[in-house]
Amino acid sequence: MTGVLLSWGVGNGGSPAAAAVACPSGVDSDFNGDGARDTVIADPEATVDGVARAGAINVVYGGGKGTVTLTQALDAIPGVPETGDRYGFALAVYDADLDGCSDLAVGEPYEDIGTNVDSGAVHLIYGSPSGINAGKPVKEFYQGTDKPLGGGAEADDWVGYAVAAGKTAAGQPYLLIGSPGESLGTIEDAGAFYYVSGTAQTVTMTGQDTEVAGAVSGSAEPDDRFGSSIAATPTHFAVGTPGEALGTTTFAGGVGLFTHALTNGYPKPIGGLGQDQDTISGAEEVGDQFGDALAMVPYRPAGATSTTESLLAVGVPGEDLSTTVDAGAVQVFRITASGSWSEVAWIDQNSADVDGDAEAGDFFGKRLAAVNTSPSATSTATTTRLAIGVPGEESSEEHADKGGVLVVPMVGAAGGSDQWIDPGYGIPGTPAPRQLAGLSLAATPSLLYVGMPYGPAEGHAVHGFPWNVASGGAPTVTYQPGTGGIPAGDVAFGAAAR
Repeated sequence: MTGVLLSWGVGNGGSPAAAAVACPSGVDSDFNGDGARDTVIADPEATVDGVARAGAINVVYGGGKGTVTLTQALDAIPGVPETGDRYGFALAVYDADLDGCSDLAVGEPYEDIGTNVDSGAVHLIYGSPSGINAGKPVKEFYQGTDKPLGGGAEADDWVGYAVAAGKTAAGQPYLLIGSPGESLGTIEDAGAFYYVSGTAQTVTMTGQDTEVAGAVSGSAEPDDRFGSSIAATPTHFAVGTPGEALGTTTFAGGVGLFTHALTNGYPKPIGGLGQDQDTISGAEEVGDQFGDALAMVPYRPAGATSTTESLLAVGVPGEDLSTTVDAGAVQVFRITASGSWSEVAWIDQNSADVDGDAEAGDFFGKRLAAVNTSPSATSTATTTRLAIGVPGEESSEEHADKGGVLVVPMVGAAGGSDQWIDPGYGIPGTPAPRQLAGLSLAATPSLLYVGMPYGPAEGHAVHGFPWNVASGGAPTVTYQPGTGGIPAGDVAFGAAAR
């Protein structure tokens, strides 16, 4: 499954209607300050000005106020379209400058920096009352001795392969940037991440050899790819190391845990997860890739007076279940305010009452998305939901790799209220081979977005499902090329969504 993109973008066509005079605060993903949630969809394989796989991003404004397309062909966007840039490979939305308008972080891990091929970069595109990219100039994050990320640009660092962003419990904005190809000294592809903190956007880089704020879990080794996946809440964040070797077991995988508490700008490590630990289910195996996907939500257990804990879902898509190779699994962990953690769930398609059957090559857990619909509730046992991508799932008609999505609670029995959707069964379109449903998932407070960038072109779309959708239930919103002001034609429309 390596090499398959995950990004999402929507159409263009028309400028947004007049927005509010000033941006109201507290509205999620509102780029123009009108109080309505906006949607972002990228096609990182899009051809731009005749340049193949340059990539494009589109923003659909809420309330029917138009769409806008962002590419490097625009004067206001740094750089130029280049073959294979894949602009929009990763996306994150947050309010970087605390002006009340949401801002968009765009990962472009295959951007060339000088002669350094695929060094990578991140663009921070600001929102404003006039819309996205209509106020402050774009901020670039890339490597160089006099550049925001410092150090030296190197080929295949893949800066921006993963991004996550938000606001800490103390109210400070943060941006996390994964660079899984970063070499630490002579250790190739050890990986690292950058932490961009506050409105001053102070930057520090953390690898598994960093000890400024405490020792980071694991040790830097070739092909660890630390920073391949990132997930965060206001109190904690997790960084995946799917290439981590545990002893002689290569690509077993691991996850580093951190808080947003800073020491000299560096986030505090609080531990790490791996299947070689006695308190974690499963056994480390070659190619498990524990941590290849992550999803995280705020959590308040029953009796607690504040939301200072987190629930973390860890995808293990290469997990073998007995003799079923690469069937995949997901493990859920509770992280407390003090930094202690415990495993609270193991989920696979052999779990009691869970829809489907574990089969070889399912890659269950290859992608994850999660939500807590009421994080301030005194008990969130009924408000947390987890979407699990199963891109290798085959249909009864033997459509190889048709894929599907399983939705389960993060707290309680997975089979107690699980739901299943796949192409032709909830996801609109005709089932076909290689649709890879479940390779593009995104969570909003009210909707689970499922992107369908692969398979027959007429099925390319992003569908929004209620988190309590019944098995086989229909989406309540669909974005598709050629409709609603979104331009027709695409290559991988919906490879990611925010």
